Amino acid sequence: MSNVQLPESYIRQITALLGAEQTEKFLRSYEEPRAYGLRFNPLKTGSAKESAGTLKEAFSLSPIPWCETGYYYEHDAKPGKHPLYAAGLYYIQEPSAMSAAERLDAQPGETILDFAAAPGGKTTHIAGQLRGEGLLIANEIHPARAKILSENVERAGISNAVVTNGAPHELSSRFPGFFDRIMLDAPCSGEGMFRKDADAIAEWSPQHVDYCAQRQADILEHAAIMLKPGGTLVYSTCTFNREENEETIEQFIAKHPSFRLEATERLWPHLVQGEGHFVAVLRQSESAEMSAQGSERAVGKASKKRDRGKKPGGASTAAQQLTAFNEFANKSLPRFVLGAGEPVLFGDALYWLPHDGEQRFGAAQLDGLKVARAGLHLGDLRKNRFEPAHALAMAVRPEQADWVQNYSADAPEIAAYLRGETLAAADAQSGWGLVTADGYPLGWAKASGGQLKNHLPKGLRRHL
Repeated sequence: MSNVQLPESYIRQITALLGAEQTEKFLRSYEEPRAYGLRFNPLKTGSAKESAGTLKEAFSLSPIPWCETGYYYEHDAKPGKHPLYAAGLYYIQEPSAMSAAERLDAQPGETILDFAAAPGGKTTHIAGQLRGEGLLIANEIHPARAKILSENVERAGISNAVVTNGAPHELSSRFPGFFDRIMLDAPCSGEGMFRKDADAIAEWSPQHVDYCAQRQADILEHAAIMLKPGGTLVYSTCTFNREENEETIEQFIAKHPSFRLEATERLWPHLVQGEGHFVAVLRQSESAEMSAQGSERAVGKASKKRDRGKKPGGASTAAQQLTAFNEFANKSLPRFVLGAGEPVLFGDALYWLPHDGEQRFGAAQLDGLKVARAGLHLGDLRKNRFEPAHALAMAVRPEQADWVQNYSADAPEIAAYLRGETLAAADAQSGWGLVTADGYPLGWAKASGGQLKNHLPKGLRRHL
């Protein structure tokens, strides 16, 4: 086979799963080139097919069968360098991994947890399903990965997501019986990463598989606590062995008879264009009384805490900052309306913290929990002036702004803007407005004296 050197114990494991004939085909898949995928963002575009039509020639797109918004692209297309990537029009994601959030099937208005969310593929997929309605909590235990997750949430223009940085027990202790659906893309031995990551091969061993299965079982226990009666739990991995997949689910159901297995799906790299994925869909019984009672107790505690509670940064200060934001919005975003939520401050940063449909979630639930992004970052008060955040530019629609300067995505002005350069302003433009590529916001600019001062964050500027 190719220069991918697989452990003999791994090959024996695959042979036990697939049989000799299918194993030979599976091993040959390591000699094949990888498949590359992107998924269009419904928060930015009304129709994935329309967007795909626009970019089909540039990226050589073809549909991914199991994901309505997913498309394969040719490796040399490099969609990550295109201006519409910076605008959040699509997310680059391994094609097989798109199957998990498709199976979750989140509905607008629901309360959803993405339990192990970084780098953000499933979070952005779920947010697109929610269409801006409901509450999405995206959790990642590792701080550096939580930062990457937060950046991807920002670029996608998601306004109803909170990015937390907590351990499983920290979430389950404050959110029992809280979520309509939970996505758990569990940390795993990563057998589906072997074709693209030599380190994943080096780290693999039967002992590591055992360790991962034990960790997955523990995380599932916390997920079970947080799911509402009648709720859906989707468990997925990018690994192939039964121990981390079917056996983990079988053991979980044996301990939790209120759950039933509705479906499983395996995507194998020798049968589909993708690196492979396992997905199990579980549903909890409506009559899971203990979860419901736990939820009621938690809601009662949270309500009392909120009544006397300490909100990040202080509620009165946040309200004052919100006044400054409203003054800015009246001029620069006259047609923008915030959804259900409340203002919270983290340092000088003003966020709009989304509420859930049942009004059970607020700032009190964040007290003592590490938070990477407390909802939509509206902006900062600097020298008594409100300065809008880049996240706000990504979350608004062009028609909501006072003015927009639009260019074709391939225009030299767009390349200049992405480098952080000043642009020429149109006549009569003043104050804050949006620079857009093909109608999609890239960020803020401030018009003054016939020029547009570039407010794209320095960390996002391209050095070409």
